[in-house]
Amino acid sequence: MLRCTSLFSAFLVFAATAFAQAPDGKALFDKNCALCHNPNADNRTPTAEALKRVPYQAILTALETGPMKAQGATLSAAERQAVANFISPRTASSSETAAENACPAGAPPLANLNGWNGWGVDLVNSRMQLPKDGGLRAEDVPKLRVKWAFGFANSTSVYGQPTAVGSRLFFGSGRGTVYSLDARTGCMYWKFEAGTQVRSPITVAPLANGQYAAYFGDGRTNVFAVNAQTGELLWKTKIDEHPLAGITGGPRVYNGRVYVGVRSGAEEMLAANPKYECCTFRGSVASLDAATGKLVWKTFTIPDPPTVTKKNSAGTNLHGPSGGAVWSSPTIDVKRKALYVGTGNNYSEPATRYSDAVLAFDLDTGSLRWSKQMTQDIWNFSCSQPGKVNCPENPDRDTDIGTSPILRTLPGSKDVLLIADKAGFAYGIDPDRRGDILWKMELGKGGALGGILWGMAADDEKVYVPLSDVVPGPGGGLFALKIATGEKAWYAPPAEPACKGKAGCSPAQMAPASLIPGVVFSGSVDGHLRAYSTKDGSVVWDLDTLRDFETVNGVKAHGGSLNATGPTIAGGMMFVNSGYSQLTGMGGNVLLALSVDGK
Repeated sequence: MLRCTSLFSAFLVFAATAFAQAPDGKALFDKNCALCHNPNADNRTPTAEALKRVPYQAILTALETGPMKAQGATLSAAERQAVANFISPRTASSSETAAENACPAGAPPLANLNGWNGWGVDLVNSRMQLPKDGGLRAEDVPKLRVKWAFGFANSTSVYGQPTAVGSRLFFGSGRGTVYSLDARTGCMYWKFEAGTQVRSPITVAPLANGQYAAYFGDGRTNVFAVNAQTGELLWKTKIDEHPLAGITGGPRVYNGRVYVGVRSGAEEMLAANPKYECCTFRGSVASLDAATGKLVWKTFTIPDPPTVTKKNSAGTNLHGPSGGAVWSSPTIDVKRKALYVGTGNNYSEPATRYSDAVLAFDLDTGSLRWSKQMTQDIWNFSCSQPGKVNCPENPDRDTDIGTSPILRTLPGSKDVLLIADKAGFAYGIDPDRRGDILWKMELGKGGALGGILWGMAADDEKVYVPLSDVVPGPGGGLFALKIATGEKAWYAPPAEPACKGKAGCSPAQMAPASLIPGVVFSGSVDGHLRAYSTKDGSVVWDLDTLRDFETVNGVKAHGGSLNATGPTIAGGMMFVNSGYSQLTGMGGNVLLALSVDGK
């Protein structure tokens, strides 16, 4: 009896100790997360109430390898689990697994790269698909129907615009899994585990041995090359050591080199904490050998490294200059042997002339040829917090150039670079005169989530520009501008959202446009993908993705907002992601494959 009593007493001591040591999810959330996730914070961050709609596993993934990994890195594994469980209590069905759905006959040899390769379909990022590779005519568009759907388990945001080449589909995910599927059926050839978020589009290019490699970047600034046929790792190179840096824009492969930009959204978010030493990140562009992954050159967008500038009112050291993130895919100018990127805001003082700018680099050496700044913008998340402790003295509105520049040729062989920014302006600039402005057109109110976010599309005569302006709202609308003058050819106003009243519903058109001759596609935060006539802007087709879908891999799937990626068009099919719970939108977890009459 004495022995049993002793054992029972020991069990009580163990249980009490374990209970006392169990992390308090609410306390951890209040300490580490509540500052940004409250109704009075910056409107890009979902409130605590909105986060309750996000599944437990999706929150945990965000803290471990996704957009909140910087905040999650300060917590133990048990603490991250406690925070996720506080926000969205874990249940027996919180974690969902997908069926492998392997292609029964295996993978036939990848014979060509016909299709939509990488972010902008071509080296100049036009997002204009030609008939020979698109296989889709303007008269076919009204017949488009969903052929199959692929679900992302435990997710509410779909990353990685699909690449479609040689009847294959390649794309990444928020959980770090990269997939290769059969474009016609959705069966799986292979998957590769990168270990952290892969939201960059994938670019496929030939190797010297007759094989093909698939190139992509991850949320920790690793650039990968895997065998496009088998998914086997060929090489992996880390191109930036800043703990909060990552890769969003798709790699561009040209003449044996891989070109990729580096960004950091996490550091400007952490600046909301008065104890955080804001800021030390600088954007950059790197060139790697496509065969080996060896770094050929790397150039920072801000030449001068950050140093301590002063202390804030909380006694924390502040650093600068910082920022100049490269969010998008580089543009290659073969004629001038140049590479162009757009940059984001400075995060801290002093201001530089390299933020919110178009930068031109030498393709071979990485030397900066010229910089054309559109706005002198210093901003971080502290500017949206009470006290604004880490906010610079004269902040702007976070007016990044997040879109890839588009290079087009005017009549008479004169070239123009087309760009747009979150301030709400579109520009035509001169690549031969250090970015001199040829024309400038104001399209929206602009702001942190305003103006033009992710991208435009252009044919030989017009550039098609979707407008966000989600805050203060209502936002939305699609503009067609003449590339020679910037003159407005037509404007298609936003549609009244059918989901009006639903949290996250908005007519804002944040997603990048995609184009075929005669038709431009533009996705909206309301979950609709619409096709517009390039002649007059009339809507010729409308797909509502806000519904459940049966998937080829057995994952329960539902559509949501269309945001950070645009449609991919290749081989008579179109592929589009639906679901984006960040940036005020509606969650979803599906990739849709469409064909004429769903056949």
